[in-house]
Amino acid sequence: MNGVGGGSMSWDAWAGARVRAIRDADRWRAPRDVVDGGPVVFASNDYLGLTRHPRVVAAAHDALDRYGTGSGSARLIVGSRPIHGELERALASWKGMPRAALFPTGFAANLGVLTTFGHRGVLICSDELNHASIIDGCRLAAGAVAVYRHRDLDHLRTLLRERGDRRAIVVSDTVFSMDGDVADVDALVDLSASEDAMLVLDEAHAVLGPSVAVPPDATVLRVGTLSKTLGALGGFVAAPTKYVELIENLARPYIFTTASTPADTAAALAAIDVLRAPEGEALIARLRAHVDRVRDAHPSPIIPFVLGDETTTLEAARALLDRGLLVPAIRPPTVAPGTSRLRVTLSAAHTDAEVDALVAALADVLGAARR
Repeated sequence: MNGVGGGSMSWDAWAGARVRAIRDADRWRAPRDVVDGGPVVFASNDYLGLTRHPRVVAAAHDALDRYGTGSGSARLIVGSRPIHGELERALASWKGMPRAALFPTGFAANLGVLTTFGHRGVLICSDELNHASIIDGCRLAAGAVAVYRHRDLDHLRTLLRERGDRRAIVVSDTVFSMDGDVADVDALVDLSASEDAMLVLDEAHAVLGPSVAVPPDATVLRVGTLSKTLGALGGFVAAPTKYVELIENLARPYIFTTASTPADTAAALAAIDVLRAPEGEALIARLRAHVDRVRDAHPSPIIPFVLGDETTTLEAARALLDRGLLVPAIRPPTVAPGTSRLRVTLSAAHTDAEVDALVAALADVLGAARR
């Protein structure tokens, strides 16, 4: 048979060997269906509980009745509906930017932004703990990529000053998805402006901040998602007009992808209305209080408990599940070897009693795991 990668193994043999290797390493994964009446989920990114908010659900129903289930085409062909433009204007207003462009997912938004502006002759400087969508966007971009140490502004400054005559992009999450720590956004804005670099900020998990202030002399593109704080599905970039226009004309994940469904679009638009009203402030305050009960003053609703060993971490997750609490074990290759962890994510939709149960269970399970 024809070789694969220089070897003589068939595709079936290769696939079988890969399956066995993953299973033998105890790293096999499969989707888990979550059903009503099941364990309390402390793994969702529905941070404000808006996926079930009556106004959000009603908006999705109305869009289904008005526009149907799908958009039918890409935005630049016949896929654009008035609801898409309404959402883009609302997103731009929310982020304090002149324009915004929608993508079908936040992953696609990062791919689109980084491949549009990270062309040949550009240096992309990326934090080493950035999300996979940023990593893949950097891989697909034609420009050179330099990875700077996590939140290390001195290292980043050195890379920018050694780039020669190349234009530069700095890209960073504002809240990092596995550790729940935050970037020094103000310092990134100042450094990027002083070094004449474009700054791309992914604010997917930034429900509790950090806030972003963009001075007139800075070039900042704000990437976000509709699937976390807003409880729908999709992604976006908010930016000065000419950058959004370039994305609409050059970003392949925008040009060649069917437009977001009307229901998802309408749901996100309704969620923004809730978020920017007093009710949204109350939901954020409730989420903040939940986080403080689990880990005081932690900056995000993502709270990791690093146990290190994979087997120990899996056993801890099973012990929590036995108590009716679903907290995932995060392990390689998602995180580095030796840093396996329980990753708790909190939502304003959690009740006080559920958070109390989590705190008590974590104390017991983590105590046993660390003995």
